[in-house]
Amino acid sequence: WAAGGLFFGSLGDRFGRARILTLSVLIYSVCTGLSALSTGFVDFCVYRFLTGLGVGGVFGLAVALVADTVPDRARAPALGLLQSLSSIGNISAGLIGMAIGLLAARELLPAGLKSWQMMFIVGAAPAFLCVFILGRLKEPQRWVDAKAAGAKTGVKFGSYSTLLTHPRWRRHAWLGLLLCSAGIIGLWGIGNFHPTIVRSIVEEHLASKNLSPDALNSEKAYWSSMALLLQNVGAFFGMTAMARVAQVKGRKFAFALALFLSFASTVLVFSSLRSFSQIFWMIPLMGFGQLGVFAVYAIYLPELFPTSLRSTGTSFCYNFGRVAAATAPFTIGQITRSLGGNLEGFRTAGLWVSLVLLLGILVLPFLPETKDKPLPEE
Repeated sequence: WAAGGLFFGSLGDRFGRARILTLSVLIYSVCTGLSALSTGFVDFCVYRFLTGLGVGGVFGLAVALVADTVPDRARAPALGLLQSLSSIGNISAGLIGMAIGLLAARELLPAGLKSWQMMFIVGAAPAFLCVFILGRLKEPQRWVDAKAAGAKTGVKFGSYSTLLTHPRWRRHAWLGLLLCSAGIIGLWGIGNFHPTIVRSIVEEHLASKNLSPDALNSEKAYWSSMALLLQNVGAFFGMTAMARVAQVKGRKFAFALALFLSFASTVLVFSSLRSFSQIFWMIPLMGFGQLGVFAVYAIYLPELFPTSLRSTGTSFCYNFGRVAAATAPFTIGQITRSLGGNLEGFRTAGLWVSLVLLLGILVLPFLPETKDKPLPEE
């Protein structure tokens, strides 16, 4: 994800947001489908890496495309809606996972396919959308005009050298990176490990039913998917709410509130989620808190960079945050091991690592407020 975001983000500024976005979607769709054909660990990892390259490019390209296309007054609502609707895809994944799990438990999957293979085949469906995207999606006029003007004045589009040496854009890039790292670690490094807790609770809840090991595993997989669904139901409302706060109260206030809610909801789940009935309200609350901040990322990041660096700068902040997030599972694992390697140790590890969310708030005073301001230019 990180490598793909950095690579395709730069290409989006150089060759066009719509064109490179289509390429990114095509790569991750095709390679997702190919993952179903894996015969061993090595080729599976190759397909997953290639899929990640495509997925990584999407965020920076999509928000730059929308930011450059809509009028200034519609930019924040449109970007907030764009990010909020991502939860619909996640909810769909939860429902599909539950359905495939039920079919697998009843041995109803076609042609002897395993459940993980079916999930990858379904995930390849977006490849078909690329045909329509290629024919209908046009480059934003703002980018077309800026590209033509830049050719005359010598402006370099998609240049990391310019991004990291220009005093203003360099400051925005590094501070934006710290801001993104906090929220991304909160979600991908901590929050998305809630199935570990959910599976333990489900196993305890079903202990009296004397299920076979296969049936118990099926039930735990089903309820893990249910938790994913509940998390993203909360996420939709969280992102919608935080996008509205960003429009009314400002981007920096929305960030501070969203990061605090992410921290508070993470602490709630890791410290207090202990009974089956709590899953149905604590997990949505965590989704509300942890994913609400991503709507503010979508609104704020493209407002920090000029047209020549909008996709590059956005992708730099967001995707280097993914590198930082990749260290969080290792950190949680090491802390868990030092605390005995059990579930309580895992809970404590998650609580300690969640403190990184509060560090993101400390960056905000050093970044500009962009509410009601036009997109920056060179």
